[in-house]
Amino acid sequence: MATLLILTRRAGETIHIGNDVVITVIRVRGAQVRLGISAPDDVAIDRGEIFDKKQIEAEIAARLRS
Repeated sequence: MATLLILTRRAGETIHIGNDVVITVIRVRGAQVRLGISAPDDVAIDRGEIFDKKQIEAEIAARLRS
């Protein structure tokens, strides 16, 4: 089971994931949060809906190869 960590951060504060990924809260405005993400080039960073689309496209491509 994956762990869900819930944090409260303010603008300018960071979250570190492992040794190589840093998420910085850039701005909070109403219900929106602007984040900056610093990660190595080999780490894919996608919004949730783009990630889901890529997963579906990969599944379709795998089925077509079969």
